[in-house]
Amino acid sequence: MTDRSSKENRDNMVYQVSTLQALALGYSRAVISAGELLAEGDTGLGTFEDVNGEMIVMDGHCYRADQDGNVKTVDPGTGVPFAAVAKLYGDQMFPVSQISDISSLRETLTLKIEEVFGLNSMHIVRIDGEFEMVDARSEAPYRSHHITLKEVLGQTQKAFKFENIRGSLVGVYFPDYMDGINMPGWHLHFLSEDRSKGGHVFDVSIREGMAKVDKINNIYINLPKEAAFDTYSLKQDLQDEIKSVE
Repeated sequence: MTDRSSKENRDNMVYQVSTLQALALGYSRAVISAGELLAEGDTGLGTFEDVNGEMIVMDGHCYRADQDGNVKTVDPGTGVPFAAVAKLYGDQMFPVSQISDISSLRETLTLKIEEVFGLNSMHIVRIDGEFEMVDARSEAPYRSHHITLKEVLGQTQKAFKFENIRGSLVGVYFPDYMDGINMPGWHLHFLSEDRSKGGHVFDVSIREGMAKVDKINNIYINLPKEAAFDTYSLKQDLQDEIKSVE
């Protein structure tokens, strides 16, 4: 159990690179490097320059799931256009078992954060366990700008399933009013226990596992510095489009 004084003195912040809305509109240029990202958090998710696969950050390492769901550790100099990371402490820890699908998992997690009056705060989550099935996706790089994420994924995305596999879900929760900054609700990526398989999670069933969740009250957003960023109209309502790629 973490004592009160250490909680008050620790970092309690989501560090985010750019915004999901900018990525959805096609801004996939590097903002920072993977090495710089890891200096800000040990757990989280995102993608890489030109939407080159799905990012999983866990235990202070940055992994990339390629178009076939194969995972490798990335070079620290790899460009990052969008990500959200934090330091995971595990303030809430609880078992999860017999979770039939991702809707049930999201409902379970939401009920848990509601217990600590957290629906209007951000959260970071990690679930280690045994998975009956993980329905996931990743994508190959697509060098373009002002081509929407939906269009890019329509050309490069591949879906795959992992069955009877041990591993971890890593994810973030953002409240509804932060729509556009990130995806409202729970956004989850998977990494196998042997660090060889992973991707963005569409659906999942869990036999048994242990969840760690932290409530986070602060956010730092590192926006792109180049002039090209100002050519994107971030006032557009992209809620339906973002949901379609999630």
